[in-house]
Amino acid sequence: MTLNNTTVDPAEVRLDKFAGDMLSFRANDFGYPMNHKSRLIGFYRWFAGSGLNLMVPNNCGDPFDSSHHHVKINTLDFEREVIELLGPLYGFDKDNIWGITTFSGTDGNNHGIYFGAKYLEKKTGLKPVVYVSESAHYSSMRLADLQNLDLSLIPSNVHGQMITEEFEKAFNPERPALVIYAMGTTFKGGIDDMKAVNAILAKYPDTAVFRHVDGALFGGYMPYTEYRDIVNRNVNHFDSIAVSGHKFFGMDEPAGFFLTTKEVRDSQNRYDISYLNCSMPMINCSRSAITPLKFWWIFQHTSKEEFTEQAAMMLENAKWLKNELEKMGWPVWLEPMSNTVYFKRPAQSVVKKYDLAPDFDERLGGELSHVVVMQHVTKERLKVFLDDVKAGEI
Repeated sequence: MTLNNTTVDPAEVRLDKFAGDMLSFRANDFGYPMNHKSRLIGFYRWFAGSGLNLMVPNNCGDPFDSSHHHVKINTLDFEREVIELLGPLYGFDKDNIWGITTFSGTDGNNHGIYFGAKYLEKKTGLKPVVYVSESAHYSSMRLADLQNLDLSLIPSNVHGQMITEEFEKAFNPERPALVIYAMGTTFKGGIDDMKAVNAILAKYPDTAVFRHVDGALFGGYMPYTEYRDIVNRNVNHFDSIAVSGHKFFGMDEPAGFFLTTKEVRDSQNRYDISYLNCSMPMINCSRSAITPLKFWWIFQHTSKEEFTEQAAMMLENAKWLKNELEKMGWPVWLEPMSNTVYFKRPAQSVVKKYDLAPDFDERLGGELSHVVVMQHVTKERLKVFLDDVKAGEI
């Protein structure tokens, strides 16, 4: 097809329409925890001009193992630097940290469960029981199944928190315990009471325990709030944490990071790989070499003060939305430290316009939806949303 002697690529035409549709919907994407205010425009300007877009760098190696450095086409130095930048936010000592950037929060949880299970097996000779709340992200259940580990699913309360009394009933001190703490459950934003669960575990000092935190969304913004101690391992002890990058931090594709200690890393099966000239403790071989560059770029161009302002705005707007729905007489809930407002499900037209996630809880009247108040969910957009909820139609 030609227009004024200019060839029109039908593939490009279709992609342009797709991109336009996506961009027009971005402002109304309220139901899922993505930050649509990416800071990566400058990165892509640099990337397109750098020539790296014409080759395939690959991080198939341990970013903390210098023996692989004969392999030049990677960004492992940047990956290590990103992990060392992030570690202190979660109470890790810079001299005792190990980690990688991941493909997603699920990838991070997979490493947490795998590393925890291998750590406990090496210590005790026994496979652990995985304990996790029924309200936690489904990846933990799926991954325990994938890794052929016994799973103990702990009931949660109406707020989405693990019921600690139920955990104590289910706990088997004869087996090592791999406890997963939900740092903001998927729908209600409930946070497991780590202190209470740790107090129960302290009653059994002879039972080997590994604690993994599924930080996902909340693990991103918590370090920039007054609640930072929740994800500080020096205050609430844990052994590893997985956090998403495409949620609070503004990565433009699924990504994240996994943090643990060198002791945990060193307890893994080494799998010395001759052609890489190093050990491979992580699950993945090939890993994105571009993700560490994006993370590094974001941290070079976003100050701690800016992240703090973003976190404060999200939490403030979530409280504002809850208060406005209450004024309308609309059943609504917001958990402490959460940016996730859940409420009686509005008309289907509103659900469709704002892509609201569904849930059902008889204890709260049945059908529910939620709004995850991210950086792009401004008070101005929330006012339009409230008008739509009132009208019950678009």
